[in-house]
Amino acid sequence: MASALDFMLAARRSEMQGLRSLELTCELVGCIGRLIHALQRERGFSNIYLGSHEERYRAGLDELTADSQCMQQRVVDCFARIDRESGCGADKARLFNHIAYVLHYFESFAELRRRIRCQQILPMDATRAFSRPISGLLNVVFEAADTAVDPQITRHLVALFNFMQGKELAGQERAAGVAGFTLGYFDSAAQAYLGFLEDAQKRCFEIFNDYAEPGLRKLWSRLCADQLVVELAKLRQIALRSSQEAPIASPLAEIWFELASRRIDVMKQLEDQMTEHLHSQCQRKIIQAQADLDNHRALLKRLTQLDDDAALPAARVFNLQASDLDTAAVDSLGGQLNRSVMDVLHAQSQRLQALGVELEEARRSLNERKLIDRAKGLLMKQHGLTEDAAYRMLQNAAMERSQRLADVAQHLLNYAELLQGKAKV
Repeated sequence: MASALDFMLAARRSEMQGLRSLELTCELVGCIGRLIHALQRERGFSNIYLGSHEERYRAGLDELTADSQCMQQRVVDCFARIDRESGCGADKARLFNHIAYVLHYFESFAELRRRIRCQQILPMDATRAFSRPISGLLNVVFEAADTAVDPQITRHLVALFNFMQGKELAGQERAAGVAGFTLGYFDSAAQAYLGFLEDAQKRCFEIFNDYAEPGLRKLWSRLCADQLVVELAKLRQIALRSSQEAPIASPLAEIWFELASRRIDVMKQLEDQMTEHLHSQCQRKIIQAQADLDNHRALLKRLTQLDDDAALPAARVFNLQASDLDTAAVDSLGGQLNRSVMDVLHAQSQRLQALGVELEEARRSLNERKLIDRAKGLLMKQHGLTEDAAYRMLQNAAMERSQRLADVAQHLLNYAELLQGKAKV
């Protein structure tokens, strides 16, 4: 039985190790969220500077750049604390690849910022240049959610990731709107892009609502009903009705930027609440796991003492066949301890089984996102589509068939694999 407890303690220590790793992950997610928010503001304001060609915006842009650089260093420091030696598997490989991708793009920021200040880049090109590392940072958060070992924390990470993804799409919408309003009109491609960003935001926030706690859903519902959201919708309609023949007033760019920024800032407050709650969840679970581990150690110590006691042989404590069948069972210390150990083992086994079921459910949306991303990539490769065009193709197919987007993506991937198999034959 002592050997069984050794393995039970090892299992609990493994959980503790996972929770400790998750604690660092939560800290990293918080740092990434702050960096993304800083880059989103710098991206949007860069478009105002590029579109207006006015030096009066230079000081504000420099201030936002300094904030981004400060947040970037904090993220780099968190990356440095990740253990790159222990652990293995596809999940770690994907996480490390995304981190390498992000660090590579960090090196390109200096040249991007120089070109912006020299007016050597178009607003939409600058938007794409900022969006790539932001996408990489969000992928780090996605992999963190996909590798979490606790179902409650995984659910919270799923909600947080989709909210951050929706917020990033809102940031791209802010930057695209600034570019169009500064130019004075939105062509058909820009209008389609705004429509794509609006639809993609809705999907992200729907998944957020599926996994977020009731209090967070209420706060989000309140924000959606805010007057600034109504005003943004009006400006969006103005953008969709504009054309080169029917231009709009360029000062609307600053109004759009201000309203969109206020909305995104409120979203950041909600994101911060989610991050703080995530960290407190980790702390509570670590404290509980440590208490359980300490209790198990006390039980193991007691068993060791009994093993050393010649007056109470271990065989009688641990072997159910050691008692005489024709005598009444004695509720001895050994019997109590045996039941105590078995109860602990049984409870832990049930708890781990339940955690596995919850964890599988929590990761469902993460797996669906992988399917959709793979299907988008397939369509982009086969038909030369942009990402938003590929996503819209999947959306239209889902609506026509009255199916979920993930189901359509899975069907497309299955069909592609079937064709590939026939081609090999």
